[in-house]
Parts: sequence; structure tokens; C-alpha cells
Amino acid sequence: MDLFTILAEQRIKKANENGDFKDLPGYGKPLKLDDDSSIPEELRMAHRIMKNAGFLSEDNKMKQEITRIEDLLKNCKDELEKEELSKKLNENMLKYNSLLSKKRIKTNSAIFKNYETKIEKKLL
Repeated sequence: MDLFTILAEQRIKKANENGDFKDLPGYGKPLKLDDDSSIPEELRMAHRIMKNAGFLSEDNKMKQEITRIEDLLKNCKDELEKEELSKKLNENMLKYNSLLSKKRIKTNSAIFKNYETKIEKKLL
């Protein structure tokens, strides 16, 4: 630790002991922290800026869910559970790609293209 970090820590502890923080809004309430741990460190600032601008709301949540399911699938040993997770992953991928296409973002997913073709054939 450098000198400034040590001094800052000491001043914060002293102010807390003196009760200087008790009048602050939100005192005693849990902090609402965003979990950016899944985002590489070099992309976090750009991610935060885009999120604050409203570009990463729903699609970001869906992408995190897809990543979570993929991780579960990698570590799953039960075949029945693997099959359920695969179905869930496919559903979420379709929803995610559909959302991206609504936002006019091109997707290269073979799953989405295959599903899109099947729907078009049924409608025609």
C-alpha cells in the first residue's frame, strides 16, 4: 500500500468513529452494486458508459443468462439435466437473436437462421 492509501484509510476510519457519515443519504442501507465481474477489465469502462446510456439493458441480461447456462452445461454430468439445459440454452439464444434483429443488429447464429427459415416456410 502506498502512503496516500494508508492516509485515506485512516481518515475514513476516524470520520466513521466520529459519526461524520451518519447524516449521509442511504446510511445503513446496503449498497446497490452492479456486477461487472463477467466483463473483462479492459472493457468495463466502455460497458459502464453504454449501460448508463441505456444500450445494455435487456440484451445484456439475456447474454449473461446464456453464459450462465453454458457454464452449467459444461459442468453438468446428468444426461437428462443436460438435455433440459440445452433446450433452455436454445430458447434463450433464439430470444436473444430475435431481440438483436429487432434492434437491427445482424446475427450470424446458425440456430437463429435455421429457426427463421422454418418459420418462414410455415407461414408461406
